[in-house]
Amino acid sequence: MRFIYTIVLYAIVPWLLLHLWWRGRIDPAYRKRWRERFGYCLDLVNKGPAIWIHAVSVGEVQASLSLVQLLLTRYPNHQIIITTTTTTGAARVESELGDAVRHFYVPYDLPAALERFLSVVKPALVVIMETELWPNLFYCCHRRSIPLVLVNMRLSERSAHGYSKFPALVREMLSYVDTFTVQTEDDAQRLQVLGAPQARIHITGNIKFDAKLPPSLKEEGQALRRILGVSRSVWIAASTHAGEDEIVLDAHNYIRARIKDCLLVLVPRHPERFEYVVELAKRRDLKVVIWTERPQQCNNIDVVVVNTMGELPVFYSASDVSFVGGSLVKSGGHNLLEAAALSLPIFVGAHTFNFSDSTGKLIDLGVCERVGDAASLAKGVIRYFEDANLRYRVGEKAVSFVDRNQGAAHRIMRIIEGIIPSSN
Repeated sequence: MRFIYTIVLYAIVPWLLLHLWWRGRIDPAYRKRWRERFGYCLDLVNKGPAIWIHAVSVGEVQASLSLVQLLLTRYPNHQIIITTTTTTGAARVESELGDAVRHFYVPYDLPAALERFLSVVKPALVVIMETELWPNLFYCCHRRSIPLVLVNMRLSERSAHGYSKFPALVREMLSYVDTFTVQTEDDAQRLQVLGAPQARIHITGNIKFDAKLPPSLKEEGQALRRILGVSRSVWIAASTHAGEDEIVLDAHNYIRARIKDCLLVLVPRHPERFEYVVELAKRRDLKVVIWTERPQQCNNIDVVVVNTMGELPVFYSASDVSFVGGSLVKSGGHNLLEAAALSLPIFVGAHTFNFSDSTGKLIDLGVCERVGDAASLAKGVIRYFEDANLRYRVGEKAVSFVDRNQGAAHRIMRIIEGIIPSSN
């Protein structure tokens, strides 16, 4: 099966290159550093043994930060190499870690590209963030006797069902992994059903609880709120997908009918949709501003469309109520923990299978609520706008929940130190 998979992958290489070029129309960074995607990283200065961490995009990079900081402390004689698939992930690595690590784009799962990359990097350990399963990468690590650890894995019923359609390939892949660290007991059970050896699975919790908010974030949020409007009611719709923006904007018009002086901060998930979302707002007779226009004040604005990457936490910090997207459409939702850590009441749609455990717990606590349409979303937001005491109580519950569930990064670190002894 892996042989067939490899033949197919080589056959679609021209399409992969075309895909990079096409994405480069919106994000020119996709038209740069192509050689890295084929394993060429000859500018790497070998300063000793390396630890390679792969984090596919922004969310995985953000989740990895607490672990990366521990690795930098415990393994000062090792180079930390971080790969991403997306350009936005690359930008986050640069902004958060700078020169403390080396970044490359991850090679395609082609044997020649992987062998080239591994020959130069020579990792003493490979850490894959979350559920990224690559047959040839796993095989190449196994053949070279490089320890392979999958960190912070989550495996929804939907994902497990998809993998179960290729039992031989998946079972072979999983046999090459030395250690799995998973978020929940349910993830562990689904992983075992797919063929992962029980002895290699460790339940460590969700590392995203360990994300450290910058000490300056509160002050940055207050400064931003002065721009948005200190006396206004502000809600944020974060990481929205196609099909959700219309619902959110309709909900905002319902809210404005009840609360005249309110503002929506709308943060689309994908950069290529920014201009379209602005047009959607204008069609609803909403006064809209794009964040890169850098408004000095938004008193006469109905909607701020955030068309930058990496600023979501500060916009959460400046808001009163949140909706987290990818959940009114069948995308599986996005991470709620940033909003919870910043004491925001949270609304989501029905589709949160990617984050079912944390979403379920937040719903049980009364911090998060499900909505199904614009009217129910508007009703919920209005309730919090009109009751500041309720907003405060729910926010306190949210922060307490995040605090209670921290510690996954240290548990994972102890497992890693059992594989390669730390330098300190």
